[in-house]
Amino acid sequence: MKYVWIDAQRLDFGLDEMCAVLDVSESGYRSWKHGGKPQRKRLTDAQMLTLIQAIHVEFKDAYGSPRMVRELRLRGFPASKERVERLMQENGIKAKHKRRFKVTTDSKHNLPIAPNLLDRNFTPDAPNQVWTSDITYLWTDEGWLYLAVVIDLFNREVVGWSLKPRMTADIVTDALTMAWFRRKPAAGLIHHSDRGSQYASHAFQAKLKGYGMICSMSRKGNCWDNAPTESWFGGFKNERVYGERFETRDEVIAMTFEYIEVFYNRKRRHSTLGYKSPMQFLSDWLTAQQQEKLVA
Repeated sequence: MKYVWIDAQRLDFGLDEMCAVLDVSESGYRSWKHGGKPQRKRLTDAQMLTLIQAIHVEFKDAYGSPRMVRELRLRGFPASKERVERLMQENGIKAKHKRRFKVTTDSKHNLPIAPNLLDRNFTPDAPNQVWTSDITYLWTDEGWLYLAVVIDLFNREVVGWSLKPRMTADIVTDALTMAWFRRKPAAGLIHHSDRGSQYASHAFQAKLKGYGMICSMSRKGNCWDNAPTESWFGGFKNERVYGERFETRDEVIAMTFEYIEVFYNRKRRHSTLGYKSPMQFLSDWLTAQQQEKLVA
């Protein structure tokens, strides 16, 4: 180790000379000498910019400066918010902008409507307590595809999803079925959605009842009652859809699978989760629960 060699040669050479030759900092040596951890050498602006550009490409323009700072630090590189913001602004590096929400489901029907049990309580204290769902649209040269998702509000993980060329009840029942087989939650889970005919349908309501879930629906015309799901669609489209052309439905299916199963659930840092990915947040929570049981 370089610090050990420096310590052994201090009587023969000056500290500044040895640090220069070995390409380490004097402050790093002093920190090590007093029991601290050696400090990583500060990156030059050019080195930092190269790293930022690489991360920007890796995450396909998904990260603005707050997430970029977190990513750099977690990779072991000192990075201040001001410096990262400056380098990104000077070099035109920015996250894709969000676009306005457009309603896709039809709430003009005579099917029964459930009350808004969720009441914008978007922070359950454990997994499998509250799931939210919605549908969005995706255009291809072969025609429309519709995407239904089911999100566990605890860790914002997409636990179920379905893509179909028609916006019928089976798209939401299929997404719910996937979510149930993945998690198999106990009875009593609240499932929240808008008032769309797909969610109010007899088929979907029967599926909820069969799984022992409690139905909750947003108030009429109020998308804010399901804000986390709308936000997820906004992020998904900004990061993978807007500005792209999809010639076939198969391309959209492949892209959606990659985004949800490879990137979002496993890698994407979520500000609501302390900049952890959904699966990492859940894993850390489960570990903490096990440790509490051992202590008790």
